[in-house]
Amino acid sequence: MRYAYALTTAILLGGAATALTLNQPAGAQTAQNEPGTIAATAPRPGAPMSFADMVAKLQPAVVNISTTQRVKVDNVNPFAGTPFEQFGPQGGPTTQKAESLGSGFIISADGYVVTNNHVISAGNQKGVVVESITVTLPDRREFKARLIGNDTLSDLAVLKIDGQTNLPFVKFGDSSATRVGDWVVAIGNPFGLGGSVTAGIVS
Repeated sequence: MRYAYALTTAILLGGAATALTLNQPAGAQTAQNEPGTIAATAPRPGAPMSFADMVAKLQPAVVNISTTQRVKVDNVNPFAGTPFEQFGPQGGPTTQKAESLGSGFIISADGYVVTNNHVISAGNQKGVVVESITVTLPDRREFKARLIGNDTLSDLAVLKIDGQTNLPFVKFGDSSATRVGDWVVAIGNPFGLGGSVTAGIVS
């Protein structure tokens, strides 16, 4: 699965990459991206192009993902076996609230979202239950999402925002055309404070 894996490594840690193009349904709030218009002016020989136009088109579909979790905590009495045992925690295990943050990107106008599995999953931790998943768009709109499927080996997860039909989204490109030395850009929104952008090359 060269196609899927290349996108995983190049995209998910940041949220999007040059292998993606932005697509939006009619009436979407941000400008449509016509095929072949990502690159702006041709770069000078030997100099990298600017990624600003591409980032501006992709960023509306790059989202912040936050989860609320319940973590099972064992009550350990530090005074056990001493005359002060009664002053320590009593009873069985309790639960505490925990949160996680990460990035993802919308892949369809009706709200399918791809993210890293570790963002929305407790992994191998016992006693951890994910109670809710919230997807926040760059325009500050928030939606509850549900888990559709996940794969721990590839660290991928697919979420679904229900009740939406007009969300900005990205379209997968053909990673089989990617060559060593090509530029790659990662766009993310891990903390919900605005997008981050980094660039590198395929190696």
